[in-house]
Amino acid sequence: MDTQAPDPDRLKEYSLRLFGFMNGATISMMVCLGDRLGLYAALAEGGPANSRELADRTGLDERWVREWLYSQGASGLLETHEDERFGLSPEGVAVLVDEQHPANGIGMLSQVPDLARTLDRLPDAFRSGLGLTYDDLGAEGARGVERGLAPWFRSLLVPVALPRIEGLCDRLRAGAQVADVGCGAGVALVEMARAFPESSFHGYDISRYALERAEANRAEAGVSNVAFHDAGLDPLPSDHRFDLVTTFDCLHDMTHPEQVISQIREAIADDGLWLIADIKAMPSYAENVEANPMASMMYGISVMVCMSSSLSAPGGAGLGTLGLHETLLEDWVRNAGFADFEPIDFGHPVNAFYLARP
Repeated sequence: MDTQAPDPDRLKEYSLRLFGFMNGATISMMVCLGDRLGLYAALAEGGPANSRELADRTGLDERWVREWLYSQGASGLLETHEDERFGLSPEGVAVLVDEQHPANGIGMLSQVPDLARTLDRLPDAFRSGLGLTYDDLGAEGARGVERGLAPWFRSLLVPVALPRIEGLCDRLRAGAQVADVGCGAGVALVEMARAFPESSFHGYDISRYALERAEANRAEAGVSNVAFHDAGLDPLPSDHRFDLVTTFDCLHDMTHPEQVISQIREAIADDGLWLIADIKAMPSYAENVEANPMASMMYGISVMVCMSSSLSAPGGAGLGTLGLHETLLEDWVRNAGFADFEPIDFGHPVNAFYLARP
C-alpha cells in the first residue's frame, strides 16, 4: 500500500467526486419511485402541488410524499414554488412522463433496480468469466429495456428515419419481407407493421421475456402482419428472402455477432438492405472517454448488462457497450459478403446508424 500522505485539497476533491456518484445513485432510485407510484404523472396532469395535495391525488401517505418532494426539489428535477409547492417543467414532462417524446428517459432510469440486482451475481461472473443473459434480469428487465428504446421507435423511426433511406418506403408500401434481428419487445416492428400493412414483418430474439412482451405489443396494436420467432428454435432462414433486415442496438450484446452477421447475409435478398443501429463507440478507451461524457456510466452498464450478455456463453465476444466501433463493424460486415457499408446520421444522441447492401 502506498503510504504517501494524500494532498488535502485533492483528497477533498476525490471525496466529493465519490459522494457525487452516490448522490446520483440515490436520486436515480427516487426517480424510479416517482415513476412507479405515479407521482410525476400526477404532477404533469394536475400541475404544481404541495405534499398534501400530491398525496391526495395519488392516494399515498403525505409524510412519505413530502420527503420525496424535498429530494426531487433539491435535485432540480422538480421546480420549487412558494409555500413548498413543487411542479414539473415542460422539459421535465417530456423526459419523465411523456413516453411518446423522443427525449423521454424514464424507461432507461426505470432499469436501475434491475441493474442493482445483478450485483449479487456478478462476483461469480468475475471469477468464472461467464456473464448473465438478458433473461437473468427477469420480466421487469425486459420491460425496462422496452421502455428505454420505445420512445425513438414510436416518434422517429417511421416518420423521420425510414424516409431518409432512398426508395425504402416505396418498397415497404408495395409489400416487402422484413426481419428485425434482436427484436426485443417488438416495438419497432409493430410501428412499421402499422405504417406498411402490405409488408410482412418477422422478429427474432432469444429472450423469452422479450418475446412475451413482443406478443403482447402485437396483440395490443391489432396488427396481423407481424410474427415473432424464438431464434434458438426457429432461426433466421438462409434463403435470401428478406428485402430489409434491421438490428437495433443489439449486435454488441451478442455472444457471437460475427456469426449473426453471416446469417443475416444469408437471409437478405441480393438487392436487399440492412439497417444497423448500435452504440456510438470509438476504437480505444482513451477515445471513448474523450468523445463520450457518459463513458463511465456506459462502461458500468457494460459490466452489468452488455458485456455480461456478450460473455454469457463460452467463447463469447465480450464486446461491451462501447466495444463495437465503426471500423470493426465494417470489417465484419464486408467479410460476411456485403459490398456496401455507409454511415447515415439520424441525429440520435447515443446510437450510430449504418446501411449495408450485398
